[in-house]
This record gives sequence, C-alpha cells and structure tokens, in this order.
Amino acid sequence: MPVPRGKKPAVTAGSKIPKLNATKTENQEEGPQVKRSSSPPHGAPKKRTAFIDITNASGRCPSDCRPNSAGSLKTAHKVQISLPGRKKNTAKKQAKKTSSTSVSTTNHANLKKSVSSDETPAEREKTDEEEAQKGVAAPVEELVAATPPAAREVPAHLQKQQIPEEFDIDSENSEDCYMCPEYAKDIFDYLKQREEKFVLCNYMPQQPSLNPEMRAILIDWLVEVQENFELYHETLYLAVKMTDHYLSQTPVHREMLQLVGSTAMLIASKFEERSPPCVDDFLYICDDAYKREELISTEATILQALSFDINIPIPYRFLRRYAKCVSAGMDTLTLARYYCEMSLMEMELVSERGSLLASACLLMALVTKDLGGWSPILQFHSGYQTSDLAPVVRKLYVMLSAPPDDKLRAIRNKYSHKVFFEVASLPLVNVDILEKALSP
Repeated sequence: MPVPRGKKPAVTAGSKIPKLNATKTENQEEGPQVKRSSSPPHGAPKKRTAFIDITNASGRCPSDCRPNSAGSLKTAHKVQISLPGRKKNTAKKQAKKTSSTSVSTTNHANLKKSVSSDETPAEREKTDEEEAQKGVAAPVEELVAATPPAAREVPAHLQKQQIPEEFDIDSENSEDCYMCPEYAKDIFDYLKQREEKFVLCNYMPQQPSLNPEMRAILIDWLVEVQENFELYHETLYLAVKMTDHYLSQTPVHREMLQLVGSTAMLIASKFEERSPPCVDDFLYICDDAYKREELISTEATILQALSFDINIPIPYRFLRRYAKCVSAGMDTLTLARYYCEMSLMEMELVSERGSLLASACLLMALVTKDLGGWSPILQFHSGYQTSDLAPVVRKLYVMLSAPPDDKLRAIRNKYSHKVFFEVASLPLVNVDILEKALSP
C-alpha cells in the first residue's frame, strides 16, 4: 500500500530499523540497480512506493495551448489542411518567395557595409555600384573565406579527443543517446579532474567526541537504510562522501552523528533518486530520536558547509565505467562492488580518490577471478598504472583479511545473497598471486 506523506507506515511490531547500537538484520536486494519485487525480509519496513504521481495525469493543457482574451483555449500553431480539388495559390507563394529573397539580399548588403565600415566614401560608392550591376549579393561563403584561418580554428580544450580504435568502448553505443557515446570519455575525464577539489584527509583528530569505530557503525546503518528504502547505490556513496566532508569541517557530538548521516542520505536521495523518501521517513528510521525541525536545520547546515556543491565524484561511477573497458561479467563487477562498499567503512581509505579506489577494487576482483591484470585499455581510460594501484590494493587486502566484526555485518550479509552471486563468501586471493599481479 502507498505510504502517505507525514504518516508512519503501518508495519508489524519490531519492524523499525534499529538505532546504531542495535543488532542488524539481513537485507536482500535483487541485483544492482534493480528494485525488489519480492516481499521484504522479516523485520524490515514494507516496500515504499512513490509519493507523487509523475504521469502528469491531472489533465493540464499542453504548453502549446494559450488562453485568448475570451478565456477559451486557442492553439498556438495553425494547421493547414489541403482539401481535394482546391488549387494552391502558387502566385502568392512565388511573390512571398521573391519578397523573402529581396529581404535576404538587403540584409546581406547591410552586413557587408558594416563589415567594410573602414572604407572611404568613394570606395563604398564604388562597391555599391558593383553590387548594383551584379543584381544579387555576394554569397555568405565569401565572408567566411575572408576570415583569417586562426579565427576559425577550434580551441584546444574544445577539440574532440581522438581515441585509438583498440581503446574505443563507446562506438558500440552510437545509437543510444542515453549512453552519451560522443563525449562519455570527456565526462569521466572531467569527473576525474573534479576529484582534486574533494580530496580529504584523516579528520578524526578534529572530532574529539568521535572515533573511526563510530563512523563505521554509522555507515553500516546507512547500508541498511539504502536496502530498506531500495535506494540506488549512488545515493549511498554520495551520502557517505557528504558526511565525511561535513565532519572534516564541523565538530559533531556523538549523539548527533546519526542525525548527520540520515540528513546526508536525505540530501543524496534528492540528488540521485527519482522519488526520494520524505522527511518523515527519515525521522521514522531514526526511531523518532530527532525532531523534524532538527533534521531540516541540519540539512541547511550541511549544504552551507559544502557550499551547495554536492556533485562529488564517487568511486561507484568509475567502477562501472572501468569494468566496461574489459567487458567484465556481472559476477566480477559485483565482487569489485563488494570490495568498494567494504572500503566505505575504512577510515584509512577516506583520503583516496574515487577513481583510484575503484581501479584498485576492480584490479583485485580481476586477479581473484583469474582474469588477468591491469591491461593497456584500463590504463588508457583510468590514467593509472599498476604501480599507482599497488598501495591501495594492499590496504584493501589487509582490510578484507581482518576478522569480521559481528556488529558490522550489513555489507557482508547483503553480498552473501544469491542475487549478488554470494561474493562475500568467496575466499581471498593468495597474497603471492596478488603481489605477482602488482609487480611491474
């Protein structure tokens, strides 16, 4: 049943998402970027439906209808219908065509006069006489040809980047406008440049009331929120990024950490989702620990702290792009996504750029699946060599080989499901094999 705004969904007892220090429940999801159609797991809120009708079925008049002075609707575009047996008035059309040609000739003559404004009166008079003898104006191509070649050259930053044929992964989507094949490479190059604006460092020394374990608990809880609300993975990654950037600038008390995380998820939902959850939904998942005014005030505070620049490059986008370079299977991509999502809880990896972290996760997944190392096509599109990825891959290996924390099992439970190919249960690759793949 749809959940009305401002009201809590009717669920069974114990169905609320627990607070940060409570026991977590296993969540399931029907694959990457696919909404669940099966019933939710036991203990989770019922499936949330859209809060607004985006079909525009309210009967509004289309944009080409305008009310006239009498209040009735009048179509802005006239439709001409040719009735059988009626002759077309060719004489009027010929007169109209001749009139438009003369107007075009006059406009061109005025343009050329303005271009040659530096001429003397005698020279201009001579030019006018020549044009009068010709009877028609000179073609526009003459003006273009007269322009210096340097003025017609496209600037270097606007020239289309030449991609070698063996590295071209977008031409196969030439008929799909949603894939933006003409400038997909430029888009990701731009995102990679924007990463330099959002480089973070270890900000925990500036947070006297927090520690890395509290941050990991918060992110583990945000993963459950993303599952239960069936949000996109991009929403989760962006929420974590905004939380880190806000914490790097503003000291936060531990009791307000969950409010900051849920508010960041609300902002990310508005940025990424087609039908984001409402404020009351986030108050509900926090077990009504905060008031509506507090959440709205925190939203304004976070946006002001980030200067309203929340289009932060996230590793998830780069991961999907780089996996396409090697035509990685869904199981390999899901394994890399598991590594990448686990890295969200590691404070030591907060300072790593998203493109570099995504490359390291993909390389580790390729080695685990015995699909080779960092190929030339990956070097071309990512801009990283194997030597650039080695330190991050080693950090990921240490993180994944550590004993699992029973309090932080949301990601492991999520990727232990058959929908995600049970990649969380796969054994880690042998360290000697991994080091061989990282050697130059």
